[in-house]
Amino acid sequence: MLTKPPVAPANPLDRLVGAGLAWGEGLYARWAVPIGAIAFSLYILLTAVTAWFMPDTNWDMLAYLAIAEEGTYPDPQALHDYAYSTVKAGVPAGDYKTLTDDGDGFRTHMAENAADFHSLLGMYRIKFLYAEILSSLSHVVSPVEAMRLVQVFSVLLFGAITLAWLRAEGALALAPVVGAILIMADFGDVARASTPDLLCSALFLGGLFAYVRKREVATALLLCLAFMSRPDNIVFLAIFAILLVAFRQKAWGALAGFAASFVAYFAISHWAQHPGWWPHLWFASIEQHYNMDGFEPPFSVAAYLKAFAASVVRAIDVNSWIGVSVLALAGWYGLDRAGFRLDRRAGILLAALVLGVLAKFTVFPIHDTRIYFPNLLPPVLLLAAPLMALWASATQGGQRGALHAIPGDTS
Repeated sequence: MLTKPPVAPANPLDRLVGAGLAWGEGLYARWAVPIGAIAFSLYILLTAVTAWFMPDTNWDMLAYLAIAEEGTYPDPQALHDYAYSTVKAGVPAGDYKTLTDDGDGFRTHMAENAADFHSLLGMYRIKFLYAEILSSLSHVVSPVEAMRLVQVFSVLLFGAITLAWLRAEGALALAPVVGAILIMADFGDVARASTPDLLCSALFLGGLFAYVRKREVATALLLCLAFMSRPDNIVFLAIFAILLVAFRQKAWGALAGFAASFVAYFAISHWAQHPGWWPHLWFASIEQHYNMDGFEPPFSVAAYLKAFAASVVRAIDVNSWIGVSVLALAGWYGLDRAGFRLDRRAGILLAALVLGVLAKFTVFPIHDTRIYFPNLLPPVLLLAAPLMALWASATQGGQRGALHAIPGDTS
């Protein structure tokens, strides 16, 4: 007959470690809400400080600074000189050399050829809200500092909206988990880059939060502003609108945001002299072309598939957005199987976010995480309420006493 062996008494070290873990678990369970909010706030503040004092110097800075001051410098050569001299004065000498000297390659050529540099601006001019903000701020601070200021503001806005969303769902205890997801999603890199990506993400997150809270006017306004920061968001807005109509969900704010953005897309593209989808895709994912004026390569299925395959490989091996997306989908599936389902309104949004990432990559296969960053965190925030319900269910089901009552968890 099998018998249970006697349990050996734990040694003093084991008892000490066990007591420490139990104390820490009980402390976090008791003060999870304030601990979570404070820890996440500190992470956001650290990221904002890093965005100001350790910005990423990237070549796109030159193009964005140029489009911000085209009205002041209508001559291509004068505009070219302004952009390069401004960046030279605002970044370390080593960084400037990296932006302008790559051994007779693309960067060296653009530093020496104003006409070719000017021909690329249509691909940047389309993000005109970012350019207008830079132009306005440049009257107060230096242009490079204006870029950093936008990044710091975007970090703080993004963090504030995230905390507001968690608070509204009674899920501030999960704030450290959300912070970990942001680290996995390269939030720090997006924050340090002098691009409109994080500004777009913050406005986009605000628009989705307004949708969840049924604030229709704010939904329409914020989604429109996010679109004007990065017009490729039209892909998500179109899918979202189709799902809302198909499932007969009343959300006129989201539909109005899509309608306004759809009309604006064609007007902005024409005004910005955007080269078009295929030339832009060729430049970004197939081969950098030095002059985009009149550049109209014939469409090639083989070239598209090659670019698609290369971007898939790089996205898996180099970037994090696929992993974060799979993690969110796994959480959605697991919670659904456990009986903690999203309501209809939230479920439609989550489906649109996932399909939006897939559609954006299919339409324009580029591997960078920053392109898909706006869609990465919202699914996690949508799952916050079911996760808290699961936590409460586990507590009521007889889990350890340390997990009982969390003060403030319904805030």
